[in-house]
Amino acid sequence: MEATVLELNINNLEEKYEFNKVAKQASGAVLYRQGKAVLLATVAIDESPVTEDFLPMTVQYIEKSYAAAKIPGGFIKRETKPGDFETLTSRIIDRSLRPLFPKGFRYPVVITVTVLSSDSEVDMQVAGLHAASAALFVSDTPISQAVAAVRLSKIDGEIVINPSLTAQVDSTLDLFVVGSGEDVLMIEMRTIAQEIIDDVVAPTMAEVPLILEHHECNELNEEALLEAIGIAQKAISKATDAYGEVFAPMSREPLVLELFDEKVDSELYDYIAENYKEAVEEAVQSMAKSERSTALKKVRASIMEAKAAEGITLEKELVTNVLEAYKRTIVRALILEKGIRADGRRLDEVRPIEIETNILPSVHGSCLFTRGQTQALVTATLGTDKDAQMYELITEKNSLSEHFMVHYNFPGYSVGEAKPASAPGRRELGHGNLAKRALEPTIDVRREGTVRLVSEILESNGSSSMATVCGGSLALKAAGVDTQKLVAGVAMGLVTEGEKYAVLTDIMGLEDHDGDMDFKITGTRDGVTAMQMDIKLGGLEVHILRDALAQAKKGRLHILELMEKAEQDMQPSLALPKVEHFTIDPSRIVDIIGKAGATIREIIEKFDVSIDLDREVGGVKVSGEDDGKVAAAKEHIEAIASKPVPKQMQYEINKHYTGKIKKIVDFGMFVEMPDGFDALLHISKVAKGRVDNLADKYKEGDEIEVVVLEQKGKKVELATPEYLA
Repeated sequence: MEATVLELNINNLEEKYEFNKVAKQASGAVLYRQGKAVLLATVAIDESPVTEDFLPMTVQYIEKSYAAAKIPGGFIKRETKPGDFETLTSRIIDRSLRPLFPKGFRYPVVITVTVLSSDSEVDMQVAGLHAASAALFVSDTPISQAVAAVRLSKIDGEIVINPSLTAQVDSTLDLFVVGSGEDVLMIEMRTIAQEIIDDVVAPTMAEVPLILEHHECNELNEEALLEAIGIAQKAISKATDAYGEVFAPMSREPLVLELFDEKVDSELYDYIAENYKEAVEEAVQSMAKSERSTALKKVRASIMEAKAAEGITLEKELVTNVLEAYKRTIVRALILEKGIRADGRRLDEVRPIEIETNILPSVHGSCLFTRGQTQALVTATLGTDKDAQMYELITEKNSLSEHFMVHYNFPGYSVGEAKPASAPGRRELGHGNLAKRALEPTIDVRREGTVRLVSEILESNGSSSMATVCGGSLALKAAGVDTQKLVAGVAMGLVTEGEKYAVLTDIMGLEDHDGDMDFKITGTRDGVTAMQMDIKLGGLEVHILRDALAQAKKGRLHILELMEKAEQDMQPSLALPKVEHFTIDPSRIVDIIGKAGATIREIIEKFDVSIDLDREVGGVKVSGEDDGKVAAAKEHIEAIASKPVPKQMQYEINKHYTGKIKKIVDFGMFVEMPDGFDALLHISKVAKGRVDNLADKYKEGDEIEVVVLEQKGKKVELATPEYLA
């Protein structure tokens, strides 16, 4: 086939797909372009099936440094292990495409998406999924269904479909929906906290009441969430209809591949159903996970002994597979026909919860959260800005810092497996990321310093990620972090058969394995902060999603009630840093900082403390491990602030002066005035429009014309003539 280029403009995306141009020996390939972004997506299939009953698909999303005109940092100058963003994007693509494969497909498939050229305005997760979907559609696999992704943002109160990365910065909502036609296949959602004060020079935690008054979590209520999903659903249907029509002529002839039925011996299945129904039901309803496994093994042994008495020898593997299939039927039938769950709970009932806080004496904050047979020990550690995690994105020129981290660990012993600890895999990174997205909106966006949450899963039988959210929210409180509200999470399940369906609250491992949906939702009393949904069916109808959201809210409020009681009974950790909050004359903050920060650095080193300053109100926060040193640092700062103010030039308001740029920082520039005094020109007073990077236009040492707007003691407010024009 000849090379073909298809150009599409759907849902605010201008996309170009090039087929039969590159990677022609792959089962399917496409060169995808959007803006300056170029991605290569390929599909390779092995025609030798695996013996296990699962789909052996691997998705790799890979970013090359050269795509952003960079050379990898560090000693090794080539790409090594994937970063967190690459891993999380690989998971998104995998979860979106896996439901498309027919049941019984056991052939190894590798989907690789490689970023060859980047664009700082292009959403790489949308681009990567669309490229992978196109490559799969035209490949010789038996897939003739396109998927589409839609990212919805809420900017200035309006829903925007597929905004640029720059526009996403101002959004209070991040809703990522993937589907095909009318079917929703995958959802990821989070809300984004918003600080509504725009003119504070150096935001800190020095004045907590002021900060909390202006910090918004931006939770979304269930009706608003459904409305947003409905908008995404329409956009997805429009896109997949177009993709299916234009991609069809590019498709290769599908390989003739056998689809494998589950290894179920119908005769043995019927024998078990006739003779062991009650025994299997009793085994399924054994309370503990280990007891259930033991009971099923006893049933298996009974079957094999009974058949042996008849002179029939059965292989253990065969009996295990048939018994597993029958067990699944029993689990689903009990739920749909009798409303009975394996552990005897109602469909909307949450398992018993126990909460203990600050059980680790040398830790800043800790919480042991137990829900049924799932247990998470979550710790919170407070650090300074220097403790932030540095990372890079291919769409960003400079390195970024992560000041709030959530690390999730899932050791083998938590599920009774004898395996050594190893580096976190995709699942661990995904669960940690979900917990972070759930909790982050409640943490003040102006907070200085770094917070690290670590969740150690000690026992697992369903939704350890939601236990991490609950335990993490309380661990933050236990560590004295000023969060807006408590956040709880609950995992929902679904069992469907024809027109019948049942929504399950707080699913355990058995219900996750034998059910049709894994739906995790987190939020406060006022609404949803994060959500993640994967469908094992072809898609999910909106009325079922509505029921699931309503039932999840009931479960979430129940958990929050227990968490609130635990918060009331919480005792402060003895390991927390000692903190002093006090205020000084705002005009003397510059004296505490000193020239180029020399004074504040000297105080920090001398007294071994951390210092946060709020220029607006003159707030000072001093923290450290030693009470005496913290008190001494406070006394030293107050002494500096009480010294007489040196004579300083009185500037004429609205008069133009020529100064020299001494230092460029994220929030503005320090300008040396004619008398040698350093005044701050805030970034918001440089130009009328938004300025993202001052270093693009100004250099340290350059002269700059400024206008004095106001002077209060040593505090001088400046603006540029351009801003005032």
